[in-house]
Amino acid sequence: MGDIILNDRNPDKMFTYLRGFFRGANMHQSMAALGFAREKHEGYTRKVNGQPFIVHPLNMTCFAAGIGIRDDKILAAMLLHDVPEDTGTPLSSLPVDDEVRMIVDLMTVQPFPKESKWQCKERYFNSLLHHPGAIICKAADRYDNLSTMNQMPLESIERNVVETEYLLLPNLKQAKDRWPEMYDYINTYRQIIKVLCSHLANSHDIYSRADDIIKQMKETPAIKEPSHSLKLPQS
Repeated sequence: MGDIILNDRNPDKMFTYLRGFFRGANMHQSMAALGFAREKHEGYTRKVNGQPFIVHPLNMTCFAAGIGIRDDKILAAMLLHDVPEDTGTPLSSLPVDDEVRMIVDLMTVQPFPKESKWQCKERYFNSLLHHPGAIICKAADRYDNLSTMNQMPLESIERNVVETEYLLLPNLKQAKDRWPEMYDYINTYRQIIKVLCSHLANSHDIYSRADDIIKQMKETPAIKEPSHSLKLPQS
């Protein structure tokens, strides 16, 4: 079911599927997150392709359900992970418990003063290992983003490939050993991310430039990254 919906990317179909899935599984936090995320992302589109932004968290969550993830907190966090950063909604306003809010907070990049881009991302990806839900949500997020990455500018493709290869994939390997009960899910994401990352890297000859890309990131100050979404003007 996850693969079918992944290829469709129809927000109404995904919303309907997840609503029925959550209701049948008594996933109360995910059910609350589903409606809240759709409401908060209403009118936002992806800058890269003009799709409704809600497609991204819905697609992440459908795929996660399709590979067997049944953790209410993790699925709720997937739906909400971009809400605070992209819509300005405070964490305290999310209709979930403190643990889900913590996962969403860990998913949010927050640069420190005087950090370089590389230092910021290194700290960020390492912090995901504080909770299995955070590393799984990030894997789901990166998988969905990599699957549409060819529509992005080359600089974004290079940065995402290098971050994935040198920061996310090694941490996913650690996570498999740290949380053996989540091994199958983490390993599934790790394998498909490796394939996508390798395809992008080879298509754009990124591996040969990886050292230079990292060097540039180490020399560039970290700043708050622009949102991947765009609010449409009200008619």
